[in-house]
Amino acid sequence: MALRWGVACAGQICHDFLTAMGTLPAGDHQVVAVAARDMQRAKDFAALHKIPVAYASYEELAANKDVEIVYIGSVCTNHYEMATMFLQHGKHVLCEKPLTLSSRDTIALVELAKSKRRFFMEAVWSRFFPAYEYIREQLASGAIGDIVQVNANMTIHFPEGSRVRTKSQGGGTVLDFGVYVLQLVLMVFGPRMPLEVRAVGHVNNTGCDDATAVVLKYPGNRTAMVGTSALADMNNDAVIWGTKGFIKIVDPFWCPTKVVSGNETKEFPLPPGAHPYFNRNSSGLRFEADEVKRCIRQGLLECPKMMHEESITIAKIQDEIRKQIGVSIK
Repeated sequence: MALRWGVACAGQICHDFLTAMGTLPAGDHQVVAVAARDMQRAKDFAALHKIPVAYASYEELAANKDVEIVYIGSVCTNHYEMATMFLQHGKHVLCEKPLTLSSRDTIALVELAKSKRRFFMEAVWSRFFPAYEYIREQLASGAIGDIVQVNANMTIHFPEGSRVRTKSQGGGTVLDFGVYVLQLVLMVFGPRMPLEVRAVGHVNNTGCDDATAVVLKYPGNRTAMVGTSALADMNNDAVIWGTKGFIKIVDPFWCPTKVVSGNETKEFPLPPGAHPYFNRNSSGLRFEADEVKRCIRQGLLECPKMMHEESITIAKIQDEIRKQIGVSIK
């Protein structure tokens, strides 16, 4: 039976998500409705993706009884309010990252989802790529020995005035990019808080961070060195170092198609979509959609590959990093 989706927003990530979903077998997923603040934009989006119903308000989408799950792809300043509304209307929710603007709000959403017994997940699509499945297998097998360090930087140049570099629009590289570097650290070291967080960074005149460098200390002589930047395009490989070798996740590490483990290189090609994508390797969103369906059909309230505890820990570390570099948190 197809999983029946509602889509909240008609922007680029929603386009990419539905285009990727279209590469899956027909009948696995059905998009029932889309909502946007602008009715014409919702209608145009619906026409492109062959969605039967378009709304000019998210409240109408929440009231649609045919919708099982809502995918929230709006700007992050709206995530908390929108996710709250959809959960209160009994919908399962897949919400884009960052889940919220603070650990306090993330904890509140998780508690609400549990109280409503609805599936709820932060859309950390990285976790569902075949490349990440391979990495987990390599780590579990002990192929590179005991893990001692994780290195990861996410850097994408954005001009001044862009959303990523504007505080009022939910910007800041800790929120936008930090979720990716931190999810990798947590996948390797587990969802616990580090023993120490040491961060430096540059805060712009809107009050958000343009760049950070962070060191995380974990028990057992383990560390992570991660960074984020909107000031330049740099190398975005990630490396997991062990006592017997290393695993390199080739740029872009957050949506990879190539992994090097010792002398072995594995490639994981992605299928093309029916429409052009806005973002790199967006066809990989198909794996996230399928995992969500699997979880819901099995009656799970959270995904074993991206647990609530991990979203909360990521948000807490993000809070601490921003506090240390001088970004205010409401």
